[in-house]
Amino acid sequence: MAHSLATTRSMLALTMFAMAGTAFAQSKAHQIHTSPQADPGVYSGRVTPNYPTPYEPASVQSIETTLQRVHAYLEQASPVRIVDGATGTPVPDLKKLPALAALDRTDLLILTYEWGVTYSGMLLAADITGDMRYRKYTQERLDGIATLATHAKQHLAADGSVPTVAHGMSMRSIVKPRSLDDAGAMCAAMIKAHRAGAGKELRPWIDNYVQFVSGTQFRLADGTLARNRPLPEALWLDDLYMSVPCLAQAGKLTGDSRYFDDAAKQILQFSERMFVKERGLFMHGWVQGMQPHPVFPWARANGWAIMAMVELLDVLPENHPARTKILELYRLHAASLAAAQGHAGLWHQLLDRRESYEETSASAMFVFALARGINRGWLDPRAFGPAVSLGWNAVTTKVNEKGQVEGTCVGTGMGWDPMFYMYRPVHVLAAHGYGPVFLAGAEMIALLRTQPNVAVHDGGVHFGKALPD
Repeated sequence: MAHSLATTRSMLALTMFAMAGTAFAQSKAHQIHTSPQADPGVYSGRVTPNYPTPYEPASVQSIETTLQRVHAYLEQASPVRIVDGATGTPVPDLKKLPALAALDRTDLLILTYEWGVTYSGMLLAADITGDMRYRKYTQERLDGIATLATHAKQHLAADGSVPTVAHGMSMRSIVKPRSLDDAGAMCAAMIKAHRAGAGKELRPWIDNYVQFVSGTQFRLADGTLARNRPLPEALWLDDLYMSVPCLAQAGKLTGDSRYFDDAAKQILQFSERMFVKERGLFMHGWVQGMQPHPVFPWARANGWAIMAMVELLDVLPENHPARTKILELYRLHAASLAAAQGHAGLWHQLLDRRESYEETSASAMFVFALARGINRGWLDPRAFGPAVSLGWNAVTTKVNEKGQVEGTCVGTGMGWDPMFYMYRPVHVLAAHGYGPVFLAGAEMIALLRTQPNVAVHDGGVHFGKALPD
């Protein structure tokens, strides 16, 4: 037994020695094969990296091609289609509407806040590219919505409410808005369309939305816009975008400084409660009296916040007393967002947790907001240009051949634990992704047109002309 054990040990030792010799020989062969003498690129740094995302800055033409593909998909996925709300029968003529006319439910709904962002994105794309298909898309849908809303107002129920419908979507959210989701983003888009020359039929609904945001929506005692869900006296960071762009555009449209003042107040009072200075990021939700307050920097909520700041700064008078503070907040937030960008160019669902999934809608929001900052002179292109270049390239990998935007988190409430955010589903019909893609693409085109010296040199993307050694 002892002899057998010794023999086994000897054979095992010989086998291990032989394997070690083989591994050493293979290692030497590999070293010889890849030595600097055989591959001088090792010395020069010119070995091609295996990047997970295209690294070269996009061309204007490639961006336009991406936007055109998304537009083509949305043309067929989000048509203006009218039905009889009682029977579901199609209504082909907007001039011959039944009493209970409704919008048919298509793949993507053209009356929701997500589509307010899409209309704003398409209007920007039309302005920057000169492609009037984007403006036509927006005009047709807003005109149809305004016509239906006017009709619905003439057929209210006896108690003054908008009748419910068995088929399709009623015009309740525009005629009788109940939340900032109903009003804010659509209001901002309508004002932009109106300022761009859209018909006068939009103005009554603009005024209706502005009155709701400015005068009806629930507020805290200090005037901060709030909700009573999921808990009483709650702030949702999302509501910065659902209010501030509407108020900012109302100020621009009417010249009434009260709207600018209210918009600025919302930015500053939300940030006092929800901006975590040591992280440079916003928490998603805040509830009066909750202590200690959990902090979950949900990506899309941070996208809503920085886009709201951009929208306000774009129209806020230079001499407004709050402008300096808001611009400082924007820059702090932008720097922290750039630092939180994921290794492949997208941002993560929870910005401070790299194990959470990469999310498309927020990534496009950040590309737009940072690119706009560069274009307006608020941010240094040398510091932020490479991040938006990579970010846009990463976003385009999520636009499939059909023109659908993949990797977008579905609509999300407010939670107080990480699993709530980490496992939210994604879907191509999550409408939040489409508008930000248009905003980001259009702003990137503007950026590339005004930054002629964008190129890869010394292996990295640089915004600025390289000098010879």
